[in-house]
Amino acid sequence: MTKSISSASPRFWDQRYASGQTPWVVHSVPAALRGFLKRTKTRGAVLIPGFGTDHLVLQAFQTAGFKVTAIDFSKIAVARTKNALGHFECEIVLGDFFTFDFGKRFDLIYERTFLCALHPRRWRRYAARVAEMLRSQGTLVGIFLYGEETDPPPYPLSKSIAAEIFGKYFRLINDVKISNSAPIFAGMESWQEWKRADHGEGEARAKKSQTGSKISAKRR
Repeated sequence: MTKSISSASPRFWDQRYASGQTPWVVHSVPAALRGFLKRTKTRGAVLIPGFGTDHLVLQAFQTAGFKVTAIDFSKIAVARTKNALGHFECEIVLGDFFTFDFGKRFDLIYERTFLCALHPRRWRRYAARVAEMLRSQGTLVGIFLYGEETDPPPYPLSKSIAAEIFGKYFRLINDVKISNSAPIFAGMESWQEWKRADHGEGEARAKKSQTGSKISAKRR
């Protein structure tokens, strides 16, 4: 991994795209996403943060009937995606997911490789921002990385941490292990669907998660 520039900087990712060091890129729509789009009845607005060069994913959502908004802070990624799509009816934003004013909320937010690119200290902010950007009963869906990594990024989740950071806002309604990941993520990815919980339900789940964490700490 490139150590001279922080992975929190757009320059880090520009450098990776420019040099072709992008082992996370898959040049197809993930099978789990194709399956979701076929079976889901939800249509509306979807937000795709940190989309990178996954222009085929943007096309898949648009073809399925979604109004697509995608955001990334890498100039190179945005330029390449726009070039690949040509004339395409969606909103592609060069900006910071955490601070950009979208001016609307979304029915769906799609995750793949964005969360695991963030340092764990930013995960709680990620969960809060996703919850903020989703409409009532909206859903965070996508491919989440679990396991261990000796030379991050990427930064994989654990089941307990996922429950802790997402439990305040969401309830997990689907969790399926993925078998056809990019080689760098082999055996570490799961397709998950996190439904936006109402305020009371979310607070109750958060307290339960915190209690469980305290019990585990005492046992250790």
